[in-house]
Amino acid sequence: MSAAPGRPKQARTAAREGEGIPVVAAPLSVEQIPAGVVTLADHEAHARSRLDDNAWAYFSGGAGDEITLRANCSAWSERLLHPRVLQPLAGGHTRIELLGRTLAHPVFLAPVAYQRMAHAGGEVASAYAASALGAGMVLSTQASMPLETVAQAIAGDPQRGPLWFQLYIQPDRGFTRELVQRAEQAGYEALVLTVDAPASGARDRERRANFHLPAHVSAVNLAGLAPPPQVALQPGQSALFDGLLVNTPTWDDVAWLQSITRLPVLLKGILHPGDARQAAVLQVAGIIASNHGGRTLDTAPATASVLPRIVQAVAGELPVLVDGGIRRGTDILKAMALGASAVLVGRPYIHGLANAGALGVAHVLRLLRDELEIAMALCGCRTLAQATPEILFKPD
Repeated sequence: MSAAPGRPKQARTAAREGEGIPVVAAPLSVEQIPAGVVTLADHEAHARSRLDDNAWAYFSGGAGDEITLRANCSAWSERLLHPRVLQPLAGGHTRIELLGRTLAHPVFLAPVAYQRMAHAGGEVASAYAASALGAGMVLSTQASMPLETVAQAIAGDPQRGPLWFQLYIQPDRGFTRELVQRAEQAGYEALVLTVDAPASGARDRERRANFHLPAHVSAVNLAGLAPPPQVALQPGQSALFDGLLVNTPTWDDVAWLQSITRLPVLLKGILHPGDARQAAVLQVAGIIASNHGGRTLDTAPATASVLPRIVQAVAGELPVLVDGGIRRGTDILKAMALGASAVLVGRPYIHGLANAGALGVAHVLRLLRDELEIAMALCGCRTLAQATPEILFKPD
């Protein structure tokens, strides 16, 4: 199917009147979904031929032996659905309520850095697709396009999903404050503070590929950030603990961030119930159960495995979102049944972006939503409120 120029509103009209796959406004070119690509796995396989070894290592690799990376997917697959029959389904929908908004469905685009390595349209192309499909989008601090440009691209669409800004607190707190102010002024609706990466994971794939950013790609929103001052290490001191991590954020910085912004703050990277409870004490707006896509600590548990414990720990005091390994609509339904308020996908939409720009990202989102509706119907769920633990099969 070929794409035609147009704004997100026109894309939604095409999705309703056409074949179910939206025609979206690609910011730079008109592209097509590759022949034979009908699943997220197909998108991944085809994207391998579109990305060079450098970009593939960055977007697809994980930490260490990639045990957590693989477990993220397998943990969802190992959970089984327990279908119900003869349930009333007319009028069903995928709508949810989150942070005071009604959303068309519970799927967000997770923050992924340097998207111009996948496609020239970069984060703007992803934003067009999210807007057209009513999906939320979380823009990375390390985006390769200005945060203002991304926000402006979809500002005129009243039916778009939420637009949030992912934040790493920088050693220069003044620069961080200015970055927060820019996000507020540009129209972002929440801040997503990533808390699980005080240091990068040992990413062997990237090291083997000698990963480097291409000349045309950079973290443009961090332009002007001065490098942290060099610490004179004494004999026996660690370059990591006594150098890089001297100014690493703590729980006090979460409270500081809340004090300098009018936006709700969510914490991304929570895996331990104790951290979830501490987040609730600080009255953050929500948490995202995440292991950074398996890119930080290898052998950390899969998010599907920890999600029920996180939900239990906060006891309904704040919404819990989840990412990591979501590859099917059935995975989304399982996440909702385990207590998630919404899900985020990362690598799959980057594969779609590499394959067909904005249209490719929209295709990934549409596949997930269609599969979610099918799974709901076959499990007897007219709405996601009916996706309770009762639809998960419990072996004897």
